[in-house]
Amino acid sequence: MAPPTHFKLNTGAQIPAVGLGNEHEVGQGIRDSGVPRENIFITSKLWNTHQPNVAEGLQKTLDALGTDYLDLYLIHWPVRLVPNESSALLPVNPDGTRSVDRSWDQSETWRQMEEVYKAGKVKAIGVANWSIPYLEELKKKWTVVPAVNQVELHPFLPQHALKEWCDRHGILLEAYSPLGSEGAPLMSDPAIQEIAKKNNVSPATVLISYHVNRGVVVLPKSIKEDRIVSNRQVIHLSREDMDVLNGLAAQGKAKRINTPLFGWDLGFDDWYKQ
Repeated sequence: MAPPTHFKLNTGAQIPAVGLGNEHEVGQGIRDSGVPRENIFITSKLWNTHQPNVAEGLQKTLDALGTDYLDLYLIHWPVRLVPNESSALLPVNPDGTRSVDRSWDQSETWRQMEEVYKAGKVKAIGVANWSIPYLEELKKKWTVVPAVNQVELHPFLPQHALKEWCDRHGILLEAYSPLGSEGAPLMSDPAIQEIAKKNNVSPATVLISYHVNRGVVVLPKSIKEDRIVSNRQVIHLSREDMDVLNGLAAQGKAKRINTPLFGWDLGFDDWYKQ
């Protein structure tokens, strides 16, 4: 059976199973392509310094993209950063620590996300980098269930419990860093290479296909045209292959690649433990 090309959000909208791109480049690409806006699915994120004013942060994104709505808008992290003279995007305190507002209530950010959704500025709203404890807390206040939770996912960080929780609540997972990063051992792992050899594809195709076969949207990134094209190849993986990939982390290979230094635990079991 061929793997799906799209998944259905809890809003009823269809989202591509494989996505790509960056904000300004996407905006220029849309303008140059001539493809009708309704045929393109655009996702963007609310940056941490814009959390007190979601509408303002959203408008900056819409202006950068040259569009009047987004298909999906995500809260980038459950952390509010306070801009200061050091930086408008990644502010730090005089002692070098990140300028974080520890008193900020994330449910207020979500309330404002619900407002721009109800106003039609975005077709769906969601979160990124939210663990089960943070989602449980948000659940007490939400009136709109997040459509998506975008997190780091790959065979060394499969986040099985988080996927089960999100599945139960109708929240679609999206995987970033699906191929690892430079120096990450995913592509050279013997088990992954063996599955690639057996299926006559690259390790990258195995890693991308792993997510789609799990029912997860996957977001591989590349600046090289040939890799952008090849990253869209998805194959069906056997149950045996999926069992191997799902079990790698439990064999001592668990590894998180992205752990920003916000200075506190965000509720993931492995946060700041590697």
